[in-house]
Amino acid sequence: MARLKNKSWLFPKIVFLVFLAVFLLLYIQFAYLSLSPSLYGINMDKFASLRSTYSSTLLASRGTIFDKDENPLALNVSSYTVIAYLDANRSNNSSILLHVVDKEKTAEALSPVLGMEKDYILELLNRDSKGAKQVELGPGGREITELKKEEIEELNLPGIDFIESQKRYYPNGDFASYILGYAKTNDIDTDNDTILDTSEITGELGIEAKYNSLLKGENGYISYQKDRFGYKIPDTKEEKVEEIDGSDIYLTIDSNIQRFTESAVKEYAEIYNPEWLIITIMDAKTGAILASSSSPSFNPNLRDITNYENPLTSYIYEPGSVMKTFTYMCALEKGTYKGDDKFLSGSYIVDNEGNKVNDWDPRGWGYLTFDQGYVYSSNVGVSNILNRFINKTDLRECLSKYGFGSVTGIELSREKSGSIEFNYPLEVAAAGFGQGITTTQIQQLQALTIIANDGVMLKPHVISKIIDPNTGEVTYETKREELGRVASTETVTKIKQLMYDTVNASWAPTNAILFKVNGLDIIGKSGTAQVYNNKTKSYDIGSNSYIYSFSGMFPYDDPSIIVYAAVKKPTWGEASVLSKTTKEVIENTAKYLKITTNEIDTKEEITLASYLNKDISVLNDLKEKIDIIIIGSGSKIIKQYPSSGEVILEGEKLFIVTNDNQTKMPNLYGYSKKEATILLDMIGISYNIEGFGYIVNQSVKEGTIVDDTVTLTLANKTYMEGLWKNGWL
Repeated sequence: MARLKNKSWLFPKIVFLVFLAVFLLLYIQFAYLSLSPSLYGINMDKFASLRSTYSSTLLASRGTIFDKDENPLALNVSSYTVIAYLDANRSNNSSILLHVVDKEKTAEALSPVLGMEKDYILELLNRDSKGAKQVELGPGGREITELKKEEIEELNLPGIDFIESQKRYYPNGDFASYILGYAKTNDIDTDNDTILDTSEITGELGIEAKYNSLLKGENGYISYQKDRFGYKIPDTKEEKVEEIDGSDIYLTIDSNIQRFTESAVKEYAEIYNPEWLIITIMDAKTGAILASSSSPSFNPNLRDITNYENPLTSYIYEPGSVMKTFTYMCALEKGTYKGDDKFLSGSYIVDNEGNKVNDWDPRGWGYLTFDQGYVYSSNVGVSNILNRFINKTDLRECLSKYGFGSVTGIELSREKSGSIEFNYPLEVAAAGFGQGITTTQIQQLQALTIIANDGVMLKPHVISKIIDPNTGEVTYETKREELGRVASTETVTKIKQLMYDTVNASWAPTNAILFKVNGLDIIGKSGTAQVYNNKTKSYDIGSNSYIYSFSGMFPYDDPSIIVYAAVKKPTWGEASVLSKTTKEVIENTAKYLKITTNEIDTKEEITLASYLNKDISVLNDLKEKIDIIIIGSGSKIIKQYPSSGEVILEGEKLFIVTNDNQTKMPNLYGYSKKEATILLDMIGISYNIEGFGYIVNQSVKEGTIVDDTVTLTLANKTYMEGLWKNGWL
């Protein structure tokens, strides 16, 4: 009986123990829920708050970027993202459909409008099977315009809606793009405490990046308690912080000059296909950048960008002979320079190891004065300056004082400093003519302000002012900023004269004369630099493996505009690529700004007729207008140059050959090489040319019957003037 009794109590004990265990587990869980601040990693207080709290970001409006005349160059516009509601519950208790019903029809209608495949749109719309209640129809449905939105609305598709946002828009497209940079829309990061359904615009290049914090402003927010229907609960606290709109930035860019520059750069880049080409125009009296254009470029709306470095501030390269200006300036400032002293051009041994510097024409031009050496762009002349007048310490100090080797501090991102390191004699000589050191274009422009401002260097800038649109206050304004006097008036006057002679010296065989513009007193210096290849650790070779450059300004007496241009490795055309482009920009800029320094050439244009087989007397009426060069004593004209139909200016030459069967040597003294060769070719005389400039000697006397090759000797204008002065010509 006792054993049976114990067995009968066993089952109730087991039930009791199971019940007790379950009760204890529930009690522990209840205690955990009651006492723990977090449940399964979730903060329960915050979770409860969010369940009844609405919070939204109040987006600040990004500031606008304007040109100097307050035309917008970068601004915000409304854009829209297309979304599709898939949850059928949205249409409950509604008189109209609020979700996508016919997915096939919807995908077919949207496909051509969004530029997306119908099957892909259909795939997005079928995501309700995976629990999605709404989907974004991207990428074609992202950042669409107001017009595209209206086009979609006209389709009357149930369940299709739009989320409005702001995007950055550049109304001029590929226009000053490396100055402006670009900004794009990014999703705002969120945390578990707030619900955000918006995005912001962030600058990533140029002014947009450099001044992103000022442009974007500060976002605000609104937060309040809501009921289960999503409405604000009356008499509950609302927390609101107003947004602060971003500042507006006004640039120094003149859109008209920028268009001239953009047009010229694009046109010639298409023809000559250089590795890169850049031209910048600066206000010489303020340091303001008026225009800067480069190729290749990009459209900030499309962000079709291949290079993220701004050519104005971040391209570092060996500048070549444009640096001779500053080497000469250094020698003048030291007071040791003697422009009338002479040196032997061609080549020069710079050290005891026999290292040699050559002129660009290693044959040289005989003995030149140092003034002539600048005009001829003689490397040997610079090497002699660094031996006779200044040393490497002088040069390094001067270049540093002129701003090379340091950033200018212009309001653009990623500016580089370049390098002016040199030690050994060959390195020093090379640095004097712009090889072995590196500079940026903005450094060149800054240094040129020394010449334009009587020895005072100005800091370049591209921002004129910044305005807070919330208060109307001008928070930043740029004015002429002088960095100090670094050269004397006497030095600047001499440098300007040398630069004027260089551009106007038709007697010197240099590229600078290609930049002469009729009607403007352009002064300047051209440069041709070898391109150093960091991969091969040597200079590139090839007919056009150079960087051609030009630094100049106008007008001569009191420069108001500075221009610096450079092109790397044009496919063909050499320096002519740069001169054509730069001259076009200079001419259009001068006309637009109404800058005149002397009378534009108003000589009469004369259209030539055909004078062949006519009597020589037919030219009598032209003798007062043009210079007629008649070869031979015949009465009939058998050859003429230029040909009929061509236009020449009053005072220019017309070459005429008569029917005299004896070939006599004409007097060619003072003729240019071009004029002499044209004439000799017309009358069938073979010739050899020695030297450069104008003819100072001919091996056959005037009037002599020629039956052999004639040798013509050319020399520079200064030499010729000496001969004329002494009655030898």
